[in-house]
Amino acid sequence: MAIPIQQKILLPLLKTVSDGAEHHVNEVIDELALYFSLSDNERREQYPSGNDNIFNNRVRFARAFLIRAGLLEHPKRGYIKISKIGLEALKLNPLQIDTAFLEQFHGAVPVSREKEKDKNVDIQNPSDLLEYGYQNIRQSLAQDLLEIVKKCSPRFFERLVVELLLKMGYGGFATDAGNVVGKTGDGGIDGIIKEDKLGLDVIYIQAKRWENSVGEPVIRDFVGSLVRNHANKGVIITSSYFTSEAREYVKNIPHRVILIDGELLAQFMIDGDIGVSKITSYDIKRIDSDYFIED
Repeated sequence: MAIPIQQKILLPLLKTVSDGAEHHVNEVIDELALYFSLSDNERREQYPSGNDNIFNNRVRFARAFLIRAGLLEHPKRGYIKISKIGLEALKLNPLQIDTAFLEQFHGAVPVSREKEKDKNVDIQNPSDLLEYGYQNIRQSLAQDLLEIVKKCSPRFFERLVVELLLKMGYGGFATDAGNVVGKTGDGGIDGIIKEDKLGLDVIYIQAKRWENSVGEPVIRDFVGSLVRNHANKGVIITSSYFTSEAREYVKNIPHRVILIDGELLAQFMIDGDIGVSKITSYDIKRIDSDYFIED
């Protein structure tokens, strides 16, 4: 199953510590992972930024939420236990714990009801909100970037894809690591880039600044160009998309041909700072527990 959202974690977390004993947070995380039948991959899943573990972060936020609500206590660092209010809450056999349910308990409504637009909305934590906002901005930027790329000339697009592969680390630091060669009668080869610093192998490039889909016949012609040039590796980059037949075709040929569609192209351009510039950045910090360890 997918990693549960924070609101779905609240009630199971409270039940996990319902015995009244003190429980270490790591123990609770392990028990909740078993409760939700999470796979090892799901437990290790990180936010796209790679800054934090999604499940651990959501359990920590749920813990903090219940402490603020008065249903959990924080007896010492790293440990939690259920409070009297928490025990009273469980006696009501709730189907879930949300702001509406918490209104029954004094001081247990951390979210203003006036600000709630949907009673069923997930209780978001700041990390999730920040990641969600970042991904929305990035997706919007990728769409705008792709629209501009589609308006560029074919020659400019050819130079762009060569620069992209160089930014991705191909060609090493050689001054002649990549070249645009596209011209009439080029046999489907728009660029050549060295795979390593020594130029022991080369990768042939075809750039398709298209609106329509790129189908299997285009891939076949490109592979024919590879054969004529005694090459084994190639990359086709398009501003549009590849048909399912084209993607299936490259799986069953002896040559190594990589397909990069418009959506992936835009993401690579953002990662490589091609055609984009940084506006601002934020440093997200966390508590350094080691600092507070006393000798």
